[in-house]
Amino acid sequence: MVGLTGGMGSGKTLAASIFQDFGAHILDADLICRKLVEPGQPALKEISATFGEKIIDKFGRLDRKKLAQVIFGDLNKKNELENILHPRVFEVEKREYKTICQKYPKALVIVDAALLIESRNYKEMDKVIVINTDEKTQINRVIARSGWSHDEVVARIKNQMPIKEKIKYADFVLENSLDEAYLRNQVKKLYTELSLLAAENIEKTRT
Repeated sequence: MVGLTGGMGSGKTLAASIFQDFGAHILDADLICRKLVEPGQPALKEISATFGEKIIDKFGRLDRKKLAQVIFGDLNKKNELENILHPRVFEVEKREYKTICQKYPKALVIVDAALLIESRNYKEMDKVIVINTDEKTQINRVIARSGWSHDEVVARIKNQMPIKEKIKYADFVLENSLDEAYLRNQVKKLYTELSLLAAENIEKTRT
């Protein structure tokens, strides 16, 4: 498995979609997380018991905005939430990875995860890719897509691990401060390299 991460507004999701265009199989940690907190799921029940029923809306669904308000800036509550979700997410990723590899032995499987480093899940990856972007570009991108104020975006970015810190864990860094064509070109080259590595690893396990 290859881990893909970056900061808010870095273009991680775009990079994942480009990898998918070239043939990679993407495991989206955020999407897995959303499924884990659907009504009736054990994770949602545990979150409700931990943070109170106020974070559940009238339809029995998780109110993500209210939960975000509860944990934002509170490290202990943030850790409590992650202790509920991360082990479940990792379990699903491993299960889906095995299923993909059984069907496509030479598949390049990429885990798209914002908290790949912070959750320490990077240790389970064969390689780690970090998307690098300057902070000004990050801020502008998030404002454009979210409608949040400049101060809100800056506060959220400052609340994350800096991209420069994430790069220390990277095997590969993709630069994304320019246009999509520039990023696509980098992804294409890296996809070819990683696909060869994935194929070589399969051959090694057979010999």
